[in-house]
Amino acid sequence: MSLSPDESRRYARHLVLKGFGGGAQQALKAGSVLVIGAGGLGSPAIAYLAAAGLGRLGIADPDTVSISNLQRQVVHGVGDIGSNKAESAKGFSAGINPYVVVEPLADGITAENAEALMAAYDIVLDGSDNLVTRRLVADTAEKLKKPLVSGAVSMFSGQVTVFAPHLGGPPHSAIFAEEADDASLPSCELNGILGPVTGVIGTLMAMEAIKLVTGVGTPLIGRLLIYDSREARFSELDY
Repeated sequence: MSLSPDESRRYARHLVLKGFGGGAQQALKAGSVLVIGAGGLGSPAIAYLAAAGLGRLGIADPDTVSISNLQRQVVHGVGDIGSNKAESAKGFSAGINPYVVVEPLADGITAENAEALMAAYDIVLDGSDNLVTRRLVADTAEKLKKPLVSGAVSMFSGQVTVFAPHLGGPPHSAIFAEEADDASLPSCELNGILGPVTGVIGTLMAMEAIKLVTGVGTPLIGRLLIYDSREARFSELDY
């Protein structure tokens, strides 16, 4: 998929980047990602995917913007309070890059629509905040053979990985056991979250999606990358 002269100027730093270049940029333009949740993790992922020149970006979120979101959900502003998050994120994305086709999905993802929604995209990026949605997304991605970029945050730390059983990687249940429930996991609402932690993890999720779309680099399949903000330390676990 060729780039217009204006796009070539816009993505100039990508085009001169050895190991990326025009081929990867064209693949990115031809690619599509569905982001589940336009919150703390979805916000930085949406911002960087749009800025990077992804061709088509789906944003699924039925929630509305509240003032407590603004400490970390950087695609929303004061003027968006009360608005649907998917629609708000579309406006932000359009302001960054008019060449990206943004598809707001204000009904969110449900058991009834998950398969149809996810089938329309190359990659799924899950920034949801509950295990019911995460399991639904993971099961559907596995069924459809779609790579799933998954992130999670709590308090001062976060983690990111890629689930792709169809590519030989472990399933979602390798990390989140079937018996686990939301009550057993730390809640951001109850325990808090330092805003920049979501920025770090969400940006890493965008990077994984870009790698998967373009074929550049080695995705975090079977590898869990963990970030500790207080110690400024990354660690990695194989699973």
